Amino acid sequence: MNLAGLSLRDLEYVVAVAEQRHFGKAAERCSVSQPSLSAQIRKLEDLLGIPLFERTSRRVLPTPQGEVVIRQARVVLEEARRLLALARGTAGALHGPLSIAAIQTLGPYLFPHVLPAMRRHLPDVKLVLSEGRTDGLLEELREGRLDAVLLALPVEAEGLTCDALFFEPFVLAHPAGHRLESLPSIALADLDPGELVLLEEGHCLRDQALAACGAITRGMRHATGLETLRHMVASGTGYTLMPRLATGDGEAATVGGLVAYRAFQGDPPGRVIGLVWRASDPRATGFRALAQSLRDATPPGLRRIEDSAEA
Repeated sequence: MNLAGLSLRDLEYVVAVAEQRHFGKAAERCSVSQPSLSAQIRKLEDLLGIPLFERTSRRVLPTPQGEVVIRQARVVLEEARRLLALARGTAGALHGPLSIAAIQTLGPYLFPHVLPAMRRHLPDVKLVLSEGRTDGLLEELREGRLDAVLLALPVEAEGLTCDALFFEPFVLAHPAGHRLESLPSIALADLDPGELVLLEEGHCLRDQALAACGAITRGMRHATGLETLRHMVASGTGYTLMPRLATGDGEAATVGGLVAYRAFQGDPPGRVIGLVWRASDPRATGFRALAQSLRDATPPGLRRIEDSAEA
């Protein structure tokens, strides 16, 4: 096989189709016409001697051989980006498009606080923000589809660098008028696990709440997202642990006065939020500087954690 026939652009097309599961959407993402993208992928398949995708009128799926090629294509593209950064003498700097994602129980509540600082710190960066669950975000990060993620630590850190930013305490969210309102202070020991409502499996906040309360899951009621969880509390279904940032202000946070929030006495339960990026990324200096900028913008009610980057 002649390597001259293999281009990085063709690999970008293949990865785009694998992620979009659609030739038209992949072509739009790559700023090329669909016929051109399809033709280049056909040429690559001929060059490799294997079909990369199953094509039907309803869907596009990678073949088993294609999955192997796609995984390696991501590695090649990541190394090519690193080569360009080094060649341009910008190793360590953050510039151009930067994809940053946050877990769903954090992003909508944190971004309004830190985006002004991020924009000031990254004037030459085009931020691309998204949300997801921890496992999915880490997979996208490792595969190079994300540049960095904001999530609750610790995580499986092999191949990653984690920099803790701040500690976010949990507060108790309970229906207004609940018996707990009569207590002068609230401790975890005051909670009845039978009244606890949680997020469904797959959310790290669920695991953190269970660990804090020492509860078992049998018979518990679950919500698909944090806002649904808030509305379950408002409806009187039960109470829950809510991240401090999600308590907000005004009627939206209290659902028109139906939800009340109480801080826990002593050392409250909570989570450490950190910025995570690939240890192999040559922009480590830039990510550490970004972490410091985020740390400096720690929202009120949260405890800042001094520089703690670990590979």
